[in-house]
Amino acid sequence: MSDEKNVTKPDLSPAAKRALEEAAERRAEQELKEQELESQRTGEKGGPREERVRYGDWEKAGRAVDF
Repeated sequence: MSDEKNVTKPDLSPAAKRALEEAAERRAEQELKEQELESQRTGEKGGPREERVRYGDWEKAGRAVDF
């Protein structure tokens, strides 16, 4: 059995480090694109709208109405 606590990770080459950084940048760019597409599709800015059950015309003094 090997003792996993004492296993050292090998140092990454500069090319591998650069590839990991580029991949992280691509993931961040893809996430921004997905958020932009979602806001275009739903017409919402800054995230999804609050649920009407909790806020707005379906609640009065903490009690749900219109059901």
